[in-house]
Amino acid sequence: MTVAGRRGLVLGIAWLLVVVAIMLSLGVGNLGIPLGDVWRAVFSPDDSAHTLIVRTQRMPRTLLGLLTGAALATAGVLMQSLTRNPLADPRIMGVSSGASLGVVVAIALFGVETLPGYVWFGVVGALASGFLVYWLAARTGSSPVTLALVGAALNASFGAVVIAILTVDAGTFDEFRFWVIGSLAGRPTEVTVQVMPFIAVGLLLAVISARGLDALALGDDVATGLGSRVAATRLTAAAGAVLLTGAAVAATGPIGFVGLAVPHFARALVGSDHRWLLAVSVPMGAVFLLLSDVVGRVVILPDEIRAGVVTAVIGAPILLLLVRRPKLVLA
Repeated sequence: MTVAGRRGLVLGIAWLLVVVAIMLSLGVGNLGIPLGDVWRAVFSPDDSAHTLIVRTQRMPRTLLGLLTGAALATAGVLMQSLTRNPLADPRIMGVSSGASLGVVVAIALFGVETLPGYVWFGVVGALASGFLVYWLAARTGSSPVTLALVGAALNASFGAVVIAILTVDAGTFDEFRFWVIGSLAGRPTEVTVQVMPFIAVGLLLAVISARGLDALALGDDVATGLGSRVAATRLTAAAGAVLLTGAAVAATGPIGFVGLAVPHFARALVGSDHRWLLAVSVPMGAVFLLLSDVVGRVVILPDEIRAGVVTAVIGAPILLLLVRRPKLVLA
């Protein structure tokens, strides 16, 4: 089989797994719903209890999981390419901590008490943090090392401010702790609608920057010699990563390891061509997050474990595997 044929097969399987993950997300939970009832609820809804559960509770949750899983995985690809760090994830530009600070400010200073209200503050905090990191790094040439160091420094600083506010404001802590765990549960459709434009633009920027990232992987001098606009590629990719991470984190809370693990699996399957890497990471990120959410629903019935906890439990062994097997990391 040719390389293109193998890549096409991997992409087809990935999207088939998306369909499987969607059906599981719609059917599995405290109340198991048969596949036939799920199908009818989606394509020919009636007044049954199963249809009501699927359409009002599980469909919004599933759609949000699809969007945020794809967004986090794509952001991971962009950040690993920008920083040339195989262990980089979307948090490396301080975006997650910026979103957290925005949510805390919304609760503590403006008295916002609903998740749809948090989202806007989270997105603004994430965007401000990401572009502040890029601006500071750009003053010294925006090298991969500088970008990572500035992001880590601001991530720590914003995290410290968040902790300081939560320490002295118990009411804010009570509201914030439900968001910060990272979950798809309890997010109304309004939240998905709010973040969808940011994710759409972020994915578009990722596609635009793909060819430039291939050249950038060869080094700045070689990329310039090949006619690539290095600064423009970095700015486009960074903007895409910030939009994707900011929107996903604002909607679901910080969910780790999706942006770290998925790009490595995709790279091992289709290689380092960013067009294929992004094309496969999108469905794989959605599958990983949706299946993690499904696992969390059934592990301790009738209660459930938040998706952010499940991705961390699954992702930790993956991280150890990546550290122990450098060829998988750098493939």
